[in-house]
Amino acid sequence: MRRFRPLALVVAAVLLAVVGLVQWRDQPGIAGTPVAATGASTPPPVSLGEATSVPTTTSSIPATTTTTPATTKPPAATSLAGKIKPGEPHRGVATFYDSDGSGACSYDRSPDPLTAAMNWSDYEDSAACGAYVLVQAGGKSLTVRITNLCPAPCRVGQLDLSAEAFAQLAPPVQGEIPITWTLVSPALSKTISIRYKSGSSQYWCGIQVIDHRNPVARLEVQGRQLKRADYNYFLSEDGAGCGKPITITDIYGERLEVPALQVKADVVQPTTLQFAQR
Repeated sequence: MRRFRPLALVVAAVLLAVVGLVQWRDQPGIAGTPVAATGASTPPPVSLGEATSVPTTTSSIPATTTTTPATTKPPAATSLAGKIKPGEPHRGVATFYDSDGSGACSYDRSPDPLTAAMNWSDYEDSAACGAYVLVQAGGKSLTVRITNLCPAPCRVGQLDLSAEAFAQLAPPVQGEIPITWTLVSPALSKTISIRYKSGSSQYWCGIQVIDHRNPVARLEVQGRQLKRADYNYFLSEDGAGCGKPITITDIYGERLEVPALQVKADVVQPTTLQFAQR
């Protein structure tokens, strides 16, 4: 029996080694269950706050770069013209009547036979008074000055010409002809005159502009714009500015300063001023 003891010892040693190996594999930190070593330093996670603070190429673009070109354009100039605008043709018909240059615009009789009455729509509460228009018909043309109102049944675009003006475009027996007319700024030897209406005083006055090359858009006294009556006078109903310097502006925006004139009712007072030819 003694000779079998070494074999038993060998078997016992092998069993002990196997048990130890199994226990060793199940301990923490051993392969199969990775665990970080105690005290080992790991890089901190990057926070979202740190990520958003990283400079980008868009963060340095000035806010003004988002402005669209439309907002940088200067505002369009406001036109002072009414229904009759420079360079804009109007179509209508021409009739004729016996005209002496007087009428709704309150002008005196004129030796100039080439005048016309404007239809009620384009007359525009006397805004057309004194305007010069080029009338064309059948290959012929002439320039007339607006001195009167052609009330209904005059149609929009219609001109009631003086008999002399109509005869230069067509035989009077035709009675009515189709025309095209356009506002013009003619050469003039005359200068502008001012007239205070009958009944004017330091307490009330009406002011009229006569012989102006271009249509008058507004009239001011001491910086105050006066209202225009349909009979072509600018009224200061409380007397403010009567007898003081006058500023007149045409539809192109040109301003003329007229020195103070005495309030002489129904007297035409000449000046040395005239609007520029356009």
